[in-house]
Amino acid sequence: MTELTQKLSDLGVSLWLDDLSRALIESGDLEKLMSERNIVGVTTNPAIFKAAIAGKSDYDAAIADAASRGLDVDDTITELTTADVRSACDVFKPTYEKSSGFDGRVSIEVDPRLAHDEERTVEQAKSLHALVDRENVMIKIPATDEGLPAITRAIAEGISVNVTLIFSLKRYRQVIDAYLAGLEKAAENGVDLSRIHSVASLFVSRVDSEVDKRLEAIGGDALELRGKAGLANAQAAFAEYLEYVNSERFSALKAKGANPQRALWASTGVKNEAYPDTMYVDRLVANPVVNTVPGKTLEAVADHARVEGSLTESDFAAARTTLEKISSVGVDLDDVFAVLEREGVEKFETAWEELLSAVRDAAASTK
Repeated sequence: MTELTQKLSDLGVSLWLDDLSRALIESGDLEKLMSERNIVGVTTNPAIFKAAIAGKSDYDAAIADAASRGLDVDDTITELTTADVRSACDVFKPTYEKSSGFDGRVSIEVDPRLAHDEERTVEQAKSLHALVDRENVMIKIPATDEGLPAITRAIAEGISVNVTLIFSLKRYRQVIDAYLAGLEKAAENGVDLSRIHSVASLFVSRVDSEVDKRLEAIGGDALELRGKAGLANAQAAFAEYLEYVNSERFSALKAKGANPQRALWASTGVKNEAYPDTMYVDRLVANPVVNTVPGKTLEAVADHARVEGSLTESDFAAARTTLEKISSVGVDLDDVFAVLEREGVEKFETAWEELLSAVRDAAASTK
């Protein structure tokens, strides 16, 4: 373990790797990151699977085998991705057991084309959960208007959910409510609440990218607020987390064995090279949180993170003030978050379509 990643772990930060591929598993590199970098989980998304599979030879034999059995491209991708997630779940099983289910988690996302289809999202969540067939899998469901009731229904079925593509505090509150409603229904259905876990993935760097662009268009004193929106939004979200875990509603569920839905910081790779490359880790330390980091960011953290300690009440107050200042100079944050959610779904849909095309071409070349 490096001193810096261990320090983060000691402060309550669970580091999950935002990457997965068959090569990462089979080479032993994933286990190496667990032993040397305090990695205790993995997240995936359509863009990650596209990068892992498209243009690589690692999956050629599996794609050829699927084609020989007459699988179409969608079923082939499902088979490839669930196999990788299943293998990663097995690698993380000791971590899962040691942490009583909080860590050792591997996330797989429902087809992004279903982001606005509640019924089919629920169906696929159940299907993916059954196909992976591991207790430590988490099903990723986007926090769209249609995704919220799907989240409640999946939780009610006893499925652990990673809620993704959260940008605004308003949406985060809705996600919390969806989780609690799911737990309440699960309890009514006689489901063991202690076996249900969830994280709420709040995207960080993308908020800065969109807000900074608008601040630059405004100019003047507004420029001083660049690079502050993402951290402020996330810090304010953790204050919301603390409020709900101490609420009467959650306390009643906790008495029945329920686990808190932890905040997860996503999109923590810095997109503006002018900013410190570990800023979305250094300034988002709290107990408990998950920070899902790309490999490049993880190595930067291990080398030179500047961990300033856990977030405090003064940080939360400052965060709210920062968001108010950003609004006061003319940035419509509601519009920012709406744009980011729409673009987030579109980017995952594009990555998925490109993955479909790549697998289709690979399958055709085997005939």
